[in-house]
Amino acid sequence: MQIVVHSRPIFTKNLYLCVINMHIMVTIDSIRKPISQDMECFDTFVGENISAEGDLMHEMLTYALTSRGKGVRPMLTLLVASMMSGGEEPISVEKAAAERHCSKRTYLAAMLVEMIHTASLIHDDVLDSADERRGRPSVNAKWQSDMAIILGDYILARTMSIGMASAQYDLVSYVGLAMATLCEGEVLQSQHARNFDTTREDYYHIINQKTASLLGVSAAIGALSVGASREDVDRMRKFGEAIGMAFQIQDDILDYNRQNNTGKPANNDLREHKITLPLIEVMERKSEEERAEIIELLKVCDKDEAAVDKLQSIVDENGGRELAAQTMQAYLARAMHLLAKYPDSPYRMSLMNLCTYIAERDK
Repeated sequence: MQIVVHSRPIFTKNLYLCVINMHIMVTIDSIRKPISQDMECFDTFVGENISAEGDLMHEMLTYALTSRGKGVRPMLTLLVASMMSGGEEPISVEKAAAERHCSKRTYLAAMLVEMIHTASLIHDDVLDSADERRGRPSVNAKWQSDMAIILGDYILARTMSIGMASAQYDLVSYVGLAMATLCEGEVLQSQHARNFDTTREDYYHIINQKTASLLGVSAAIGALSVGASREDVDRMRKFGEAIGMAFQIQDDILDYNRQNNTGKPANNDLREHKITLPLIEVMERKSEEERAEIIELLKVCDKDEAAVDKLQSIVDENGGRELAAQTMQAYLARAMHLLAKYPDSPYRMSLMNLCTYIAERDK
């Protein structure tokens, strides 16, 4: 997958204003509504296919699968597939919600990306020594790190095996690269965290690999699963990558919110020595001497709460979150622009509402 990193994302003024002026309250449930029947069928499909023998493995697997969160990636796959395979006649949201639109091939595509994501979170929690995931004890906290690594590996192996046994080689091949990209992103992030040298370009590259690439695959594989043209598959990949970049930037902004609802402690990135966009925006506007002082504070954040509070104040006082939000909104404007060529439908509207949700979310 080719990764294009811009120093700053390019967007049109009208689309930018469209994104920041959307004040309607959008929820995940409202976004899911046009594919509600398909999401239920998808959950059943996962339950029927991802299983394990042995009491302990079954218990761990069930625990992991019931901690999957909002299901943004399979939702994205199903929405794109439905948009691409929709008929010419307009359909209401209510009519769409009452029907199934996706095939088992699309459910398989959605399962591939969701299980890769699930396994990657289990492995991330081991690497970060995280005790919680979405308000519950993490798998490594309940069963220790070695068992968590085995579970993550099992989920990946089981998912790929199902894809190959179904002879859906194009889908398996398409998601295979995403697995390698995620690993590369994790190593790159760890490298820069140790060296305290993350630049804007480094940051964009890392979040493209760790977050945006899989969302790009999630959208693209939805198009691929219904036989869309290569142009449409590529367009949806770019759409998914754009919302993925925005999603991660918003995540990093929320990390600087002292009253965040993410289920993680505020300033967790600082304690892990991660330089994210709110801090980058501030550092780019400081002198070389001031940047060096910020790095010295960052080096001790894992053991000095006063340093964490000081960096939080620096970001607040210099508008780091607000500046990062402008970049986040620009990526969303790009995503909405990529949807403009498709006819109006409940599925396209939900994809547009997903952009609004990303901008407004607080957890």
